[in-house]
Amino acid sequence: MERLGKTQQFKRNFRFFTILGFTTTLMATWESILLTSTYGLVDGGKAGMIYVYIASFVGFFAAVISMAEISSIAPTSAGQYHWVSEFAAPRFQRFLSYLTGWLSVLGWQAGFASICFLCGTLIQGLLVFNYPGPDGYVYDFHRWHGTLLTIAIATIGTVINTYGARLLPSLEGVILGLHIGGFIATMAVMWSMTSQVAPGETVWQEFTNSGGWSGIGLACLVGQLTPIFSWTGPDAATHMAEEVQNASLVIPWCMISTALINGGLGFIILVTLLYKMGDLTDAILSPDSGFSFIPAVKYATNSTAATNGIAAIILVMEVCSAISILATASRQTFAFARDNALPFSKSLSHISKRLQIPVTAVLVSTIITVLLSLINIGSTAAFNAIASVMIAALFTTYILSISAFIRARLQPGGIPRARFSLGKLGLPINVFATAYLCFAIIFTFFPTANDPTPVDMNWSILVFGVVVIFAIVQYLIHGRHIYQAPVTQVRKVE
Repeated sequence: MERLGKTQQFKRNFRFFTILGFTTTLMATWESILLTSTYGLVDGGKAGMIYVYIASFVGFFAAVISMAEISSIAPTSAGQYHWVSEFAAPRFQRFLSYLTGWLSVLGWQAGFASICFLCGTLIQGLLVFNYPGPDGYVYDFHRWHGTLLTIAIATIGTVINTYGARLLPSLEGVILGLHIGGFIATMAVMWSMTSQVAPGETVWQEFTNSGGWSGIGLACLVGQLTPIFSWTGPDAATHMAEEVQNASLVIPWCMISTALINGGLGFIILVTLLYKMGDLTDAILSPDSGFSFIPAVKYATNSTAATNGIAAIILVMEVCSAISILATASRQTFAFARDNALPFSKSLSHISKRLQIPVTAVLVSTIITVLLSLINIGSTAAFNAIASVMIAALFTTYILSISAFIRARLQPGGIPRARFSLGKLGLPINVFATAYLCFAIIFTFFPTANDPTPVDMNWSILVFGVVVIFAIVQYLIHGRHIYQAPVTQVRKVE
């Protein structure tokens, strides 16, 4: 904090295992693989999902360890926009840092709205699954139901992040146990309740192009949204760095451990799902519930109760993920406001003396999610476009920060000393990570089908463009006059 020129305002309540629980459950990879499996099954099929998962993990892990090294040098809640400010070319430092900060803030705000909405629609999907037929009660699906459920999940996250803030580190340790225990329980149910196993050729060699793309290769690339969504957010630990003991060492190892744990659990659950789900039928590719894993698990277990149990585990873990995402979004907002980059920066950067957290930033994050959720009443496609901008926005901040770090490596003075260092492998890993991220971000803007309707169209490219234009205009009008670039406060410490 002395080198970064900042005053310590938070209590450092997190240690390695508690921050590991925070980041591992925030990413919730094995849960998200099941929730977003529809994208991969439609575009790529079973074999496509496996090979895309492996390739995506290699590229994404390079990005994670690249940012881990940077976080060891500058473990600050500011995260990527601080890194860009410190390591980019002096001529562009201020503007690129400001743009990165806005993308990171809006990306995490969209992420909180997205995860709350995902929990709400999962509840609705379970209602559709349990009450589908003409005999007895039939659930009447309405978009406003999803909006109310989204607000309810956001409220839960807000209460825990405010009144339960002091218990959050201990709670994250418990949640880590639930994350792993839920995985074990899901695996046990999936493998023990039926002897049906798909042939290996079906799992490892059967590709699908239900989206109608020009070739299997392109279909698989579009389907990589499933693993990409499941791994988004490795920078979360960085935004909590000012609350972590021994942050310059704990944060990088936490990021790496999170990627390895979640990557392993995600791959195991993916292979299990593909072996046990049966054939790719319309019921799975176009499920009434909106989630392919629900009919897939029902086929694997032949039990409605078991399916509901697994879905309930996933729902609980995604709510826990929402709690961590809200904490991350509020810390990122607090840090950017601390540098006078946001409207009402003084209020947003205020730390409650009683709760020791940026209460205003937490509440504003919740209000943003509530307002965004109202869009769903009019159009789910419009809401999804806003929520899905999380991936593109955060990927752009990763690209900018790692690219700036590559430039710093090539300067005569090199980079500052770090307690976690990639050594001579750092430069090639950084270059590979940047190349992968630039390649992957392109396909986050693709729709799931080659000939989409306006409802099915992926409008996130439009929303992302508006966000970038807004950030540029905001910089010209507001930022260039009062924004305090972090690099101006960085000092050399012997």
